[in-house]
Amino acid sequence: MPKFNYVAMDSRGKETKGTLEVANQNEAIGRLKEMGYFPTKVVEADKGKDKPGQKAAAPHPGKKKKGGLDINIKIPGLGGKVKPKVLTAFTRQLATLVDAGLPLLRGLRVLERQERNSTLRRIISDLAVSIEGGSTFSEGLAQHPKVFNRLFVNMVKAGELGGVLEVVLNRLAEFMEKAQKIKGKVVAAMFYPAAVMFVATVILAILMIVVVPKFKAIFSDMLEGASLPAFTETVLAISDTVKNYSVMPVSFFPYYIPGPVILGVIGFFIVFKLALKTKIGRKGWDKLKLIFPVLGPVVSKVAISRFARTLGTLISSGVPILQALTIVKETSGNVIVGNAVAAVHESVKEGETITAPLEAANVFPPMVISMVDVGEQTGALPEMLIKIADTYDDEVDNAVAAMTSLLEPIMIVFLAVIVGSIVIALFLPLITLIDRLGSEGSGRGSGDD
Repeated sequence: MPKFNYVAMDSRGKETKGTLEVANQNEAIGRLKEMGYFPTKVVEADKGKDKPGQKAAAPHPGKKKKGGLDINIKIPGLGGKVKPKVLTAFTRQLATLVDAGLPLLRGLRVLERQERNSTLRRIISDLAVSIEGGSTFSEGLAQHPKVFNRLFVNMVKAGELGGVLEVVLNRLAEFMEKAQKIKGKVVAAMFYPAAVMFVATVILAILMIVVVPKFKAIFSDMLEGASLPAFTETVLAISDTVKNYSVMPVSFFPYYIPGPVILGVIGFFIVFKLALKTKIGRKGWDKLKLIFPVLGPVVSKVAISRFARTLGTLISSGVPILQALTIVKETSGNVIVGNAVAAVHESVKEGETITAPLEAANVFPPMVISMVDVGEQTGALPEMLIKIADTYDDEVDNAVAAMTSLLEPIMIVFLAVIVGSIVIALFLPLITLIDRLGSEGSGRGSGDD
C-alpha cells in the first residue's frame, strides 16, 4: 500500500506533518479530515521516482524533443507573469464552464485553445497535464506562484475539499472583478491630474530652458548693463540652473548627456525604490500613504475594503479563519494593515475575539469595528465583512470623485501662479525700459524748447 506525506493544520492553525499508509490520495485527505486536520498538501511519498519497469513520462506539451533531449528555452526576466485583467477573465470563464457542468479538465482544454496570452496558455496546459497526472487543481495552481497567489490557491483548495469548486470559482471571479473595478476607477481618476502635470512640466521646462534665456540676452543688450529687478534676477538664475545642469554637452559626440539635475532625480527614485525594499522604509511609506492629505482617505478606504472582502470571501469559502487571516496579511498590500491583521491572528489563536486588536490598531474606523463585532456575535461574520467591503467600495467611488474635483482647481491655480510669475518677471524689465525711454523722450522735448 502506498505512503502519502502530508502537511496539515489543526483547528488552532498549528501546522503538522506526517505520513499515512492508504490506498490513494483521496483516502488520505478523508483520513486527515476525520482526524480533525485541514490538509494543505498531500503527495505520494515516492512520487516522481522511477520504479522498475515504469515507462518514461510523455514529453510535456510545448517542449520539443530532438535527439533525445528536451528543448525548453526560457529567457530570464521575460514571461512568467499574467496581467490581473487577463487572469480575471480566465477565472470568470472557467467558473462559467464548471458551473455549467463541464468537467474541470475539459474546461481547461477549451480555455487553452482560445487563450491568446501565450504565458497563460502555457500555464493552462501545465494545469491540464498536472490534473491528468493525478494531482489536484490546487496543487497545479501552487506550481505557478507568480500567477496564482495564496488567496487563489487556498480558496480553490477549500472548494475541492468541500466539493463546491464551482461556487468558489464564482466567488473568486467576483472578488477579482471587484478588485479590478476599484483599481480601474482610481487609475482613471488619477490619469487626468498626472497628464496635466506631465504637460505642465514639459511646458515649464521649455520656458526655462529656451524662452527665458533669450529674454536674458535681450535684456543685456537693451538695458546696457543696468540692474534688473530682484524678482527677474531670481527667475533668470533658476533658468540658468535648469539649463546648465539638466543636460550637459559632450564635445566628442554631437548629443547631450543627463546633467546633475536629471541624475539627481533619477538617483532619488533609485534610493526611494531601494528604501521601499527595507522593512523600515516600507512601513514608513505605507503609514505616510494612510495620512497623506487628499490621497490618504482614498488609500485607507481601499485598504479596508480589500481587507474585508478578502477575509469575508475566504471564510465563506470554507478556509479556516487562522489560515484566512494569514493569507489576508500577506495580500493586504499595506504593512500597517498587515500588522493589524497579524495582531488579530494572534488574538484569535489565543481564543479571543477579532474586535479588540482591530480597535487597538488605530487603522479601522469605529463603524467597521462595530459591524465586525455584530458579525462575530451573530455568527454572520462573512456576510458582515462583504457588506463592509461593498460599503467602502461606494465610499471609494465618492472619495475618488471628491479628490478629482479638488485636484483640478488646485492644479489650475498652481500652474497659473507659476506661469504668471515667469511672465511678470519677464515684463518687469520691459516696464523699466519703457519708463527710461519715456523719461529720455521728455528730456529731449524740454531741451528743444
